[in-house]
Amino acid sequence: MDEPPFVLGPVVPGLVGEVVGYRQTGVEPTVHRGLPSPALTLILSTAGPVTGAAEPQQLDAGWPSFRHEALVAGLHTRPAFIVQPTVQAGIQLGLHPLASRQLLGVPAAELPGLAEDATAFLGEEVERVRQRVAEGASWTEAFAHVRSYLVARAGRRVPERPRAEVVAAWDWIARRRGRGSVDALARYVALSPRQLRTLFHREVGLGPKAVSGLFRFDHAKRLVATLPDGMTLAEVAQRCGYADQAHLVHDFRRYTGTTPSGWLAEERRNIQDGAYPDRTG
Repeated sequence: MDEPPFVLGPVVPGLVGEVVGYRQTGVEPTVHRGLPSPALTLILSTAGPVTGAAEPQQLDAGWPSFRHEALVAGLHTRPAFIVQPTVQAGIQLGLHPLASRQLLGVPAAELPGLAEDATAFLGEEVERVRQRVAEGASWTEAFAHVRSYLVARAGRRVPERPRAEVVAAWDWIARRRGRGSVDALARYVALSPRQLRTLFHREVGLGPKAVSGLFRFDHAKRLVATLPDGMTLAEVAQRCGYADQAHLVHDFRRYTGTTPSGWLAEERRNIQDGAYPDRTG
């Protein structure tokens, strides 16, 4: 039986929120939009470097911003444009931003928005893990290698912890998928909005309003990708906390550079192959 091109791996609560193994051949070469999300990104590619840029024109001119086999990226609010070659394989993980100190040795605020060589934060050990993933006999084995590596790394480090107010505020935002005001959030953690913004920027590089926007957009993106029969964009907007469909479309343009229908047209094959699992609840 043919192996599916995308396979979900086990998450690690508090460290890794999503794990996707991918292996595709015969794909029509194109440029893929790496979209913003409320997670840090770690990719271990086993089919050559991942190449991308902040603007597609850079790729056209042969000036990519990054080209790495193991890469990490912080939170960002604009898409990255990534070369999608004929053959691609590897594992992509969504790391919890508040676990960045444990896993990467620095707060998420110190990570680049676009990708950086993961060895700059994880050392040469991550290259050995990447090679073991490439040599794994199955996805189960590959996922186990990565999971044990990250859990062991987190267990070895005793870094400065994020402020308790930031942890509580992040959980509040995540539970509501970005719905709720910064003023209400500040009252919940007994800080002023200004204090809360300062702490968020110091820890993750974005303010609580921007983080809420990432959660809201991520929820909407998954709904759009797996749109149930009969659900309209207006209903998606209402379900995700947007004032109306126009605000949803505005956010799509902001985070993807195109409209929901434009993004769907570009990503149709990946969506059909399971690249966007429905974890909306």
